Amino acid sequence: MSVAYVVAFQLRPGQRERFLRLLTGVMEAMRHEATYRAATLHEDPDDPTRFLLHEIWADHEDVVNVQIHRPYRRAWHEALPELLQEDRSIAMWRPIEA
Repeated sequence: MSVAYVVAFQLRPGQRERFLRLLTGVMEAMRHEATYRAATLHEDPDDPTRFLLHEIWADHEDVVNVQIHRPYRRAWHEALPELLQEDRSIAMWRPIEA
């Protein structure tokens, strides 16, 4: 069963371009993963330092055991303390099969 992640980011001032550059690289790479389904990055229209990422993957175990450890994510994860004003908020959601 697929799983969705909703991740909220509050950036430090002046980090928008670096954040977008690093995250875009990760998003482009993860689109080639077999368990990837979709991802959309949203921005707050009233605050250029707030973003929301919505990702859908085929399997949660694959995400936590394989995907987050991919080498293309290393620079992104290492930069997060410098990019973010506060820890990102991560929520996991599962679809309801009607």
